[in-house]
Amino acid sequence: MNEILWIVAFAAMLLGLLGVFLPLLPGVPLLFGGMLLAAWLDDFARIGVPTLILLAVMTLAAWLGETLASVWGVKRAGASGMAIAGAGVGALLGLFLGLPGLILGPILGAVCGEYLARRDQRRAARAGVAAGIGFLVAIVAKLAIAVTMLAVFVFAWFA
Repeated sequence: MNEILWIVAFAAMLLGLLGVFLPLLPGVPLLFGGMLLAAWLDDFARIGVPTLILLAVMTLAAWLGETLASVWGVKRAGASGMAIAGAGVGALLGLFLGLPGLILGPILGAVCGEYLARRDQRRAARAGVAAGIGFLVAIVAKLAIAVTMLAVFVFAWFA
C-alpha cells in the first residue's frame, strides 16, 4: 500500500507541474498536495513543518496571484471600477470554459465593464489588453513559484 501512495504523491507533483499550463488541473495546489503526501509518507523526517509552511504560503501566493492578475492589470491601466469588476467576473466564469475561457474571460469581462462604464471603445480595448497582459504575468509568476517550490522540496529532501 505504501508504494501506491508514493506513486500517488509523485503523480500529484507531476500533474501539478503540468497544471501550471493546463487549465483544468489545479496546478500549484496539486503540486503542494503531492509534496505534503510525500512528507507524510516519510513521517516528516526530511520535510518538516517549517518547510511545509513555506510551501503552503507559496501555494497560496500562486493561487492569489493567478486570481488577481487580470484585475491588477486592468487597474494598472487606469480603467474604471466596472472594468476591474468585469475582469474579475470574467476570470471566474472563464474557469468553466477551459483554456479559451481562462484567457478570454478576463479580457472580455474587462472590455465589457469598461464599455458599460464609459461607452468608449478605445478605452475598453485598452482595458482588455491590460487584462491579457495580467494573465500572461500570472502564468509566468505561477511557473516561477511552482519551480521554486519544487527546488525547496528537493533541497529539503536531500539536505
